[in-house]
Amino acid sequence: MLSVNTNVGAMIALQNLNSTVSSMSSVQSAISTGLKVANAKDNGAIYAIAQNMRGDVAGYAAVTDSLNRGISTVDVALAAGQSISDLLIQMKTKALAASDASLDTASRQALNNDFTALRDQITSIVKNAVFNGYNLIDGSTNQVSALASADGTRRVTTSAQKLSLSGTIVTVKSTGTISTAAKASTMVATVVASLKNVNSSLAKLASGAAKFSIQASFVTKLSDTITAGIGNLVDANMASESAMLQSLQVKQQLGVQALSIANQAPQVTLSLFR
Repeated sequence: MLSVNTNVGAMIALQNLNSTVSSMSSVQSAISTGLKVANAKDNGAIYAIAQNMRGDVAGYAAVTDSLNRGISTVDVALAAGQSISDLLIQMKTKALAASDASLDTASRQALNNDFTALRDQITSIVKNAVFNGYNLIDGSTNQVSALASADGTRRVTTSAQKLSLSGTIVTVKSTGTISTAAKASTMVATVVASLKNVNSSLAKLASGAAKFSIQASFVTKLSDTITAGIGNLVDANMASESAMLQSLQVKQQLGVQALSIANQAPQVTLSLFR
């Protein structure tokens, strides 16, 4: 039926053209953003899954920061402990030399001065072994902990080791001297015991540092894996989008021509009235 009021062909052509334009808009969005699912309108279910996974990745970034702070805290304690161990070795040498009964007074005094200087240096090291407000070797805290999971329910901990003078690990008294041969002889045994204790504590701190490092490495790999998973869900295949864009551009041109032809159809009725 020829009608100037209703043009069915034009309506169909317009519907197809609008569909093509809508598809082109989606493709152009994917090309400009690099995402096939850029917002909830694109695909609500996939977008929700991706957002949850992005939340996990953000959480693991905080976990990594926490673990790195824990690693640094333990590293400071280890460095201080190693210095204390070195000082104890020197103190042992001084005490052993001073235990010789044949030493003259001046020599013994010189050794004692060196010994007390080394002793006091231990106190200085212990006081300054601080990172991020934590000191793992002065007895001010029992442990250091760091986040291990994105939801904050799991943690990695490392126990502190009190390396202060007059303690259970470093048993050398804060007033200890080697001013006499007898004191020096007794001090040798005390320093040797302290040295063994400190080295044992260093081993425990090193184990704790390893726990932090292992967890940090795992969290990094896990975060990378989740990020790759997000990409698989929402990233656009640019090669496919490019091919689709060219196809839609051709369809758009054909749609415009089809609409133009359909719009000319009512003009045929004019020939009936000539």
